[in-house]
Amino acid sequence: MRVPYGAEKEFFRYSLFLVFCNRITTSMVSALVLLSSKKSTDPVAPIQKYCVVSFSNILTTTCQYEALKYVSFPVQTLAKCAKMIPVMIWGTIIMKKKYGGKDYFFAVIVTMGCSLFILYPASMDVSPLNKGRESTVWGVSLMLGYLGFDGFTSTFQDKLFKGYEMEIHNQIFYTTMCSCVISLSGLILQNHLLPAVDFMVRHPDCFYDVLILSTVATASQFFISYTIRTFGALTFATIMTTRQLVSILLSCVWFVHPLSWMQWVGAAIVFGALYAKTFSRNKLQKAAVVSSPSQGSVPNA
Repeated sequence: MRVPYGAEKEFFRYSLFLVFCNRITTSMVSALVLLSSKKSTDPVAPIQKYCVVSFSNILTTTCQYEALKYVSFPVQTLAKCAKMIPVMIWGTIIMKKKYGGKDYFFAVIVTMGCSLFILYPASMDVSPLNKGRESTVWGVSLMLGYLGFDGFTSTFQDKLFKGYEMEIHNQIFYTTMCSCVISLSGLILQNHLLPAVDFMVRHPDCFYDVLILSTVATASQFFISYTIRTFGALTFATIMTTRQLVSILLSCVWFVHPLSWMQWVGAAIVFGALYAKTFSRNKLQKAAVVSSPSQGSVPNA
């Protein structure tokens, strides 16, 4: 989206085509898994519910790709640190979950810690505030749309997994098939399908980039679905939030980039908050086990 191709320095502008390629690759892989494992290919939930996840997921990915035209990648990375808060809001609305003040406090603290880490590098020339395209109002709006749709998608997936006891590959197959139909329809209506194909024919490097992107997106989709089904949407959002910090931290260690004192503070805040949250949860679980009545036999009077 931001790297030119060819001697004429042309940019690939068809975000929805990238979504279509990602989803058709994922649907083929999930179909092969279902057939090879001889599992049922019948839909477990009503098709319209798969379509809801699919449509929301398409909007999420499209907002993400389109935002790169207006904001730099580091700024987009920074915005993703707020994933936990939309998931908690959607969890309250969709799944009727009740989060306490402590849960919201930890979510805000983790978001603040990641923000400090990304905003204050040791070398200010690599700061997201000093590098990349201007963060326009439209770019910020797209990132807000990304966060809102992304939080809805993972929460609704969590609801389907819990409500229908569906298998991971089953949901991936039907969701991505719906995504293929929706994204292909959008490409045809916008008259972007043939221009996108023509662009890749003229620029083979773009074709290989799209192939790599689709492969990685397919692999990540299976990990995402497994995490949501096993641990829930909020845990997934927490993992994705801290991943932003860990990836940059490992990059600094690997390439011997110095960390600023504010980055150390941000890292300490994030990991301290996560440790405190885990410790608090384990303490509550132990207290619940101790306070539960014993199941022994009642002696005769």
